[in-house]
Amino acid sequence: MHLPYHDFGATVERFVAEAAADPQVLALKLTLYRTAGDAPIVRSLLKAAKEGKQVVVLVELTAPLDEETNLHWARRLEAVGAHVVYGVVGLKTHTNVVLAVRREAAAIRRYAYIGTGDYLPHRLQPYADLGLLSRNQTLGQDLSHLFNFLTGYCRHHSYEHLLVAPVALRSRLLDLIQQEIRQVQAGATGRIIAKLNVLADPEMIDALYRASQAGVQVDLLVRGVCCLRPGVPGLSDRIRVISILGRYVEHSRILYCQNGERPLVYLGSADWTPRGLDQRIEVLAPITDPTLKAHIQHLLERWLADTRNAWELQPDGRYCPRSPAPGQAPINAHGFPDA
Repeated sequence: MHLPYHDFGATVERFVAEAAADPQVLALKLTLYRTAGDAPIVRSLLKAAKEGKQVVVLVELTAPLDEETNLHWARRLEAVGAHVVYGVVGLKTHTNVVLAVRREAAAIRRYAYIGTGDYLPHRLQPYADLGLLSRNQTLGQDLSHLFNFLTGYCRHHSYEHLLVAPVALRSRLLDLIQQEIRQVQAGATGRIIAKLNVLADPEMIDALYRASQAGVQVDLLVRGVCCLRPGVPGLSDRIRVISILGRYVEHSRILYCQNGERPLVYLGSADWTPRGLDQRIEVLAPITDPTLKAHIQHLLERWLADTRNAWELQPDGRYCPRSPAPGQAPINAHGFPDA
């Protein structure tokens, strides 16, 4: 799903509402970082708890400006018997995930939602986020392990599909960058595209510099603060940084690695900052479906080609607006139905 191009109420809210109403659903588990004062998703959870389903909600009480709203919903959920957890000591829970556990015939199946944004669809300037709905059982099992960790039932540290911070996200990202370097050293091409809100982690920046020096093409879409300097001779010749500032607030986090002829694509909630990689619960999920991979790559190329909303970071730290070539119409990444 690509919000707000896809309707939030008809996708994420509907998923939770139908799971809450489905008599075959045994449990609903959700992380709540930020939501509205009148939140249909939380009302669905209240309904599920009242009907006897196991409802587990991790409420982040330190979400800026939303502490009072989150506490209000936490108390309402506790009052109807939901299991409410107020976070992990020393870590902020920033990820946005939902897990529905359903009885089907003689089996138990898991259905998951993993998003790059929160549950606040109505803002003065809409946020653009991606969300994944999946019935992949390995992914669902990973989320079960994550919720067991968040609720204190276990100290799970390994996941089959998910990249989880602060457990192993940083090390896996560094491995993926190094993997592209090895592709180039073996005579192939290497490419990395990362879409972030903030890039400020020194170790990740150094790894991208090494990739550029090795011959990997690095394209970065960074909406906010970027501490990397692109285009510096001998350091970051093969890196470009673009910021899209248009109709929507670009909020999704995506990682694309060419990986030879087998591209790897991840989406999730983590920015590349010391806070995002070491001090928060963050999740990146792999996109395994070939059609979805191709669609996300199409979106990334659209953003990179934008000449209407894009600003390009220069080696001296200045941002310059991009413009179309003479005689060509501007490319507006926010002007397409599936943008």
